[in-house]
Amino acid sequence: MNKQSFIDQPVSAQSPAKKYYLGLDLGGTNIVAGVVDEEYNILSKNSIPANAGRPIEEVTYDMAEISKEAVRQAGLRLGDMSSWGIGVPSCVNPTTNLLVYANNFGWKNVPIYEHLQKHLSLPIYISNDANCAAYGEVLAGAAKRHTDAVMLTLGTGVGGGIILNKKIYSGADNMGAELGHTKLVYNGVQCTCGQYGCLESYCSSTALIRRTKEAVKACPDSLIMEMAGQDANRINGEIVFDASRKGDALAMEIVDEYISYLAAGISTFIVIFRPQVIILGGGIAHAGDILLEPLNKKLFACTFAAEEIGIPEVIRAELGNDAGLIGAAFLEKSF
Repeated sequence: MNKQSFIDQPVSAQSPAKKYYLGLDLGGTNIVAGVVDEEYNILSKNSIPANAGRPIEEVTYDMAEISKEAVRQAGLRLGDMSSWGIGVPSCVNPTTNLLVYANNFGWKNVPIYEHLQKHLSLPIYISNDANCAAYGEVLAGAAKRHTDAVMLTLGTGVGGGIILNKKIYSGADNMGAELGHTKLVYNGVQCTCGQYGCLESYCSSTALIRRTKEAVKACPDSLIMEMAGQDANRINGEIVFDASRKGDALAMEIVDEYISYLAAGISTFIVIFRPQVIILGGGIAHAGDILLEPLNKKLFACTFAAEEIGIPEVIRAELGNDAGLIGAAFLEKSF
C-alpha cells in the first residue's frame, strides 16, 4: 500500500449527529475495512491483499491506512467514528494485551495495540474473527431476532462463536470459544492444531474432502469422480453434496456420516449453552436443505432431553463476509 498517509480532512463543516463505527476484518488473504452506521448499514468498504508473512509494522500500517480511506469514502472524518473494532484470526491475552498467535501471519505474542495506536487515536477493540462473524449475524443477520446464539463456520477449518445476551462470550481469559477444537473422537484423526479427534478434523471442508478421496479409491465409478473430471484432486465439498443430491450411493453415505459427526458436535454446544439458534456459515453451509434438514433431524435424535424441552433450530448465516466486518465494528458494545 502507498506509504503516504491519507489526510483526515472533513468533508463538511458540520459533524453528523449519528454515531458511526469503523470496522476491520484481518484475514489471511485480504484486509477489509468499512464504516457502519447505527442501523448496521455498511456505508463504505475497502479491501487490499493482506500479503501475510510481512512484519507486523507493515501490516498494521496498512490496516490503519485502509481504515482511514474507508472513512473518507463514507464522507466522514475519523472524529466521527465511535471506535475502531478489529477481527483477527487469533485472540488477545487480556492480561498482557498481546495477540497470542496468528498462524497465517507468523505472529506470536505481539503487542498489536501498540502498533495500531501509532496510526489511529481511536479507542480500539479486538476480538477473534469467528466471534465477530457470530456477533454480526446476531446484530444484523440470520439471528437478529435472538439474543443467544452459537455459530460454526464450516470451511478449511471450523471456527466458532458464542453470543450470550447479545454479547460475545469467550471465557474468563477471553481466549475460549474455540469450538472447532472441542474433542469429538478420543484419539481420533489428527487436527492441524496438533491434537487428535477435534471437531475440525471431522467437520471442516478439508475433512470432508479427505474422507471422500479415501472413499473413491474403493469406488472409482462413483458420480463424485465423474463430476470431478476423474481427478480426485478436484473434489470439493460442493461436488460431494451435489452428487448426494443426485442420488449417488457413495456420496449419500459420505454426507450422512459427515452430518452425523456435525450433529454430535452441535448437540454438545446445545446442552452446554442452550442457545436460541445455531448458525452455520462457511462454504459447507451453502449446501442448503440437503445439509440442514437431516442435520436438524439428527440433532433432535442425539441431543439430551430434546423430546422434553426441544432444541434450537440450525439455520444458515445470511451476511457472508460482511458479518465479520459488522461484528468487528460494534465490538465496543460487547466489551
